[in-house]
Amino acid sequence: MDRNLALELVRVTETAALASARYMGRGDKNAADQAAVDGMRKAFSHVSVRGTVVIGEGELDEAPMLYIGEGVGTCLPGDREVDIAVDPLDGTTLIAKGLPNAISVVAMAPRGTLLHAPDTYMKKIAVGPKAKGCIRIDAPVEQNLKAVAKALDKDIYDLTVIVQDRPRHFEMIQEIRRVGCRIKLFGDGDVAAAIATCFENTGVDIFMGIGGAPEGVIAATALKCLGGEMQGKLHPFSDEELERCYKLGWTKEDIDRILTLDDLVKSEDVFFAATGVSDGDLLKGVTYLEGNRAATHSIVMRSKTGTIRFVDAIHRLDKNETLIEMMKKHK
Repeated sequence: MDRNLALELVRVTETAALASARYMGRGDKNAADQAAVDGMRKAFSHVSVRGTVVIGEGELDEAPMLYIGEGVGTCLPGDREVDIAVDPLDGTTLIAKGLPNAISVVAMAPRGTLLHAPDTYMKKIAVGPKAKGCIRIDAPVEQNLKAVAKALDKDIYDLTVIVQDRPRHFEMIQEIRRVGCRIKLFGDGDVAAAIATCFENTGVDIFMGIGGAPEGVIAATALKCLGGEMQGKLHPFSDEELERCYKLGWTKEDIDRILTLDDLVKSEDVFFAATGVSDGDLLKGVTYLEGNRAATHSIVMRSKTGTIRFVDAIHRLDKNETLIEMMKKHK
């Protein structure tokens, strides 16, 4: 794929972040999410691809969200056909409450190479490059923790596990504490949490827990770019979630199968971009400056080259037509 697409994707996440960041702390997560969706959709209209959303905000009847199956990009003759996975605002509750680690994310891969994950739950485990090959999602918690500690040359008491703070993780958290590891709990935004395992400065060594399957695919694209490892297994909690799986063609055997990183993301040439909406462990949030300006902090990666770029940008909100439209719509 054209390497210039990387910067085009950053513009997409920047626009979504700028549109939604104005809702920080205002208590309206739906408005913040809608602003991010509107900004992302508008920015995608300038990206030179023939894209299909395979991981999105919902189904066709849930428009105006970026729905599964929606076409995005310029869609001109000769444009490359790609799969698109989006989370315009990963952490809607975070931004509504003014909390850290809300981000806007986009992943892109050649057509047919991103897993069409149903909107259900997925059991997930992820580690960075140094612990790659040491985890098994079906292994006991203690076995995985000891294997990762050994790979990282760390005492088990110095290992940090990041886990979403949910009742469904109570027993797992108790087991992690019994083993003696440190735990970092987070409220929302498990894409950012999984990515944190690949950066030493975050202090996170392993991600474990049950979260959204669509978010799992998005996180997997980042892990592939960063050389980490992720495994998943669908974990529907209800008959309704099972029906969603069957509707997308998943069988009982598929649901029980362990999904490797290559199952989640089949291509070796994928792009991932994210922009901070609120300050986080990896990315700074949007900062509004004097003179009708705003600053953003983003990351963009490509698996084929292994390139990781951090992008700091200053935006003139009164000179960008897309931003002007978004600012008028979401005041």
